[in-house]
Amino acid sequence: MKIQVVEDDARTRKGLLEILANEGYETCSAANGTDALVVFAKESPDALCLDIMMPGLSGYDVCREIRKTNSRVPILFISAKSEEVDKVLGLELGADDYISKPFGVKEVVARIRAVTRRCLAARPSATPAVSFTMADLKVVPAELRVYRGKQAIEVSLRDMRILQMLYDNRGRVLDRNTLFDTCWGMNYMPNSRSLDQHISQLRKRIEANPAKPRIILTVHNAGYRYDV
Repeated sequence: MKIQVVEDDARTRKGLLEILANEGYETCSAANGTDALVVFAKESPDALCLDIMMPGLSGYDVCREIRKTNSRVPILFISAKSEEVDKVLGLELGADDYISKPFGVKEVVARIRAVTRRCLAARPSATPAVSFTMADLKVVPAELRVYRGKQAIEVSLRDMRILQMLYDNRGRVLDRNTLFDTCWGMNYMPNSRSLDQHISQLRKRIEANPAKPRIILTVHNAGYRYDV
């Protein structure tokens, strides 16, 4: 899934791109409204994070232009304009959500995951539609959630890719390069430490006892495995 970031402040733009990349999204970006329309036409992103106050075309203008030809792509306004009238205008123009600056990483992640769930629900073919069970967890890809009983645990797009891959290859060892290529992308430079750290953090969220995992098993000097 690809998300376009449109933001004229270089530091904010870089920060948003890093947040999205860490969640497992492909990204593209633009620094102003005019370039945003060019990038949108070229890249066909699945969603946009769109600043409002920019040189040339404003975020409102970009939203209007996109909505003339595309009524479905989710648009998330991220802006320092926080007055209620600004939020209402953005939503009336066809935006799906609105985050005011300054914002926290957790808030952005939560809003992006909510938009992603709407995208997946609208395009069920983009991800496995059928939920599956791993040990005592029910995994629901279309919701970016896993369930232990009635407890819902949100996971990232990358986390879901890891779980789906382990489930699809249950009983088999997946080496680190295979996991990197599938869950991070072919252009990602492998680093076993970053993979191990990611798996460790995922275990803390989804394993009943992270010290004795049942879902993501380590196969020393080889990789990871899920056993039925």
